[in-house]
Amino acid sequence: MSAVVERFLKYIQIDTESKYEQEAFPSTEKQKDLAKLLVQELNEMGASNVRMDEYGYVTAAIPPTVEGVTAYGFIAHMDTSPALSGKNVKPNIIKNYDGQDIVLNKPLNIIMKTSDFPELIKYQGQDLIVTDGTTLLGADDKAGIAEIMTMAEYFIKNPSIPHGPIQIGFTPDEEVGRGVDFFDVKNFGAEVAYTVDGGEIGELEYENFNAASAKLFVHGVSVHPGSSKGKMKNALLMAMEFHGMLPVFDNPMYTEGYEGFFHLDNMAGDAETAVLNYVIRDHDAGKFEKRKEQFQKTVDFLNEKYGAGSFEVLINNSYYNMKNQIKPHMYLIDNVKEIMIEMGIEPKIVPIRGGTDGAKLSYMDLPCPNICTGGHNFHGKFEYIPIPSMEKITDLLIEIIKRAADGLNF
Repeated sequence: MSAVVERFLKYIQIDTESKYEQEAFPSTEKQKDLAKLLVQELNEMGASNVRMDEYGYVTAAIPPTVEGVTAYGFIAHMDTSPALSGKNVKPNIIKNYDGQDIVLNKPLNIIMKTSDFPELIKYQGQDLIVTDGTTLLGADDKAGIAEIMTMAEYFIKNPSIPHGPIQIGFTPDEEVGRGVDFFDVKNFGAEVAYTVDGGEIGELEYENFNAASAKLFVHGVSVHPGSSKGKMKNALLMAMEFHGMLPVFDNPMYTEGYEGFFHLDNMAGDAETAVLNYVIRDHDAGKFEKRKEQFQKTVDFLNEKYGAGSFEVLINNSYYNMKNQIKPHMYLIDNVKEIMIEMGIEPKIVPIRGGTDGAKLSYMDLPCPNICTGGHNFHGKFEYIPIPSMEKITDLLIEIIKRAADGLNF
């Protein structure tokens, strides 16, 4: 079993699920369990300046063997999504995958079907790591961590290979949108960086959504239904009316590529009060602002109908499209694309339909596009990762550093 696979299988045994709307940072202390292990491993392999700070950030350095080379950073996040449990992950390795449906859990009749996930078929003949159907796998982003750690060990064990400064960073709480809230860019020491947090092999990304969160409060009037005529204002029905006024097809279920959306993430309430949490996203900055305006205008209209204060909304920007921050540094994309082609990897330069730590870091003066991890179907029980993808991406990270030392326009 290769080193990157061994690491990955070890890391996914540690539950690092983050939580939304927590005042503490990180949002769950258990993320530091993985952080402590990474600190131990980095020290054991001989990395420099290894530390975990009060927030749970892990940083380390590999000193250069040649001078005058750009300092590169590689960043991945330690937490897993709250969308599904990451506790007691029981991975299975499918040897020499036959291209057919995969039975993840026979007693529970959980089957990953090629009709639902046709991209599976292209991995026929490869070894896949899958779940047992009861948890997520954790490839987002423990695969990225394993790949970075294996790359780091390669250069530490091979000091004769020329390379510039290498900075390593692992962050908590990326999945809940707070991954770099306290990240010390200045002391990190990189001039440019990559997050290793993408999907299938070949993905290379420098565009992401502009994103905002919207919390909608609906205040109704609850009256006994037997005597409620002309008196009741049912907050649940009012909330449904609000949602029905948003564009039907501007919904994640019906959008792709550069198309934006309004996403109702969760809702709760009763006839008296309802609370709805939305995500508003668009790649285009102008369209993004119009979406927020549309949301507010809908609130204003319904307040005129039902009375002032019936609807309240809090809209907060989450992150912005990093495209404009990366454009002056397009060599970060062009050179990786060239390396991928030389390695037999088909580059897939696609917009991220979400965000990464790199999006915020790019606005913190650290240009930081995103590289694939090799995983598929993140945040769910059908998550899987082909082993050859992990191994090849590790080689890709190594080659990026080698090329930088060669001075090939890096």
